[in-house]
Amino acid sequence: MARLWLLLSALAGFTGVGLGAFAAHGLKNVLTPAYLTVFQTGTHYHLIHALALFGVGVLALQRPSRLLNVAGGYFALGIVLFAGSLYALTLSGIGALGMITPVGGVSFLLGWFCLGLAAWKHGA
Repeated sequence: MARLWLLLSALAGFTGVGLGAFAAHGLKNVLTPAYLTVFQTGTHYHLIHALALFGVGVLALQRPSRLLNVAGGYFALGIVLFAGSLYALTLSGIGALGMITPVGGVSFLLGWFCLGLAAWKHGA
């Protein structure tokens, strides 16, 4: 599973940087300032959790555990639901997509919780 988390980390980092550049250069004259801020919030959390996936991958190389895998799954799900819903909201203007964002936020929280439990359990 470590390989999966490292590959997802690389993919998330790549797409996060690409989407951030797209917003800064391609969307700055298209989106309202408020929507541009929302999009940038998505890229911010996207990239932070790309690094979290990297950490899970590195830790899984050293001490594989079910809790690390669950944490990685929650981080990946959070990127899709949290950042993805913010991207979709700003690009489509469909406000109802914002209802998905908190589910992604909870996924991030659960990922951090599982990572903490893994550390506690393994005495890290």
